Amino acid sequence: MENQQLFSNNDRGLAYGDGFFTTALVCNGRIELWPLHVKRLVQCQQRLGFPELNLEALERLVYERIKGETKAVLKILITRGCGGRGYQAPQSPTPSFSIQVLPFPENYSKWQQHGIETVLSRVQLGIQPLLAGLKTLNRLEQVLIKQDAQTLECDDVIVTDINGSVIESSAANIIVIKNNRVYTPNLANSGIKGVFLTSLESQVDITVADIDLEFLQLADGIFICNSLIELVPIIRFEQQCFDIEYLLTLKKQILGMSS
Repeated sequence: MENQQLFSNNDRGLAYGDGFFTTALVCNGRIELWPLHVKRLVQCQQRLGFPELNLEALERLVYERIKGETKAVLKILITRGCGGRGYQAPQSPTPSFSIQVLPFPENYSKWQQHGIETVLSRVQLGIQPLLAGLKTLNRLEQVLIKQDAQTLECDDVIVTDINGSVIESSAANIIVIKNNRVYTPNLANSGIKGVFLTSLESQVDITVADIDLEFLQLADGIFICNSLIELVPIIRFEQQCFDIEYLLTLKKQILGMSS
């Protein structure tokens, strides 16, 4: 297994988005939540019909790349490689992959301390249960969502599906606190379940629910979360504002449950 950074013009990842990836936080030469990232890669490999991954070789290369990094972003991207006829995948594909180590975004620390302002995205997610939950390379919806967010006065957007159900932010899961209970949207038909949410669910009682905009408007607190930003308070959603000190107290309570 080579550390391949460049893909052929005929690579199926480039042509069809035929691949998957994961993005992890690196702290002091250690990959946070690494077992869950591996589990995500294996889930994608199995559900998309890729050959079995050589996880030992992959882990060895990954740790070689992050050696000496104090705080960074690790991105592992895997495609089905070249071959096949049109959409038809080759019977015995040879996957290509990339391992990238990127700077940690400076604004994430500010978000964690001061919260973010959000509005409703004008772009809605389609429904496809076969791909729901998988972090595939088909991310054009997210590209359009980010483009939409750049035209709005906000730090991030809340995204619904075409039926109006709340799903996620542009790149993170949603946690809702209401009446001392913790909720997260149902992702059975669209969206991605991040590894931070998976980790949190293993230690905190979180109810998966069909959440609409009215539910958000009645919430005591709203957060977004992923493996890079961890748990970030929302201080404004549309015209609804939340007290940052109260949200930080809630955050401590949630993370305290998971300690």
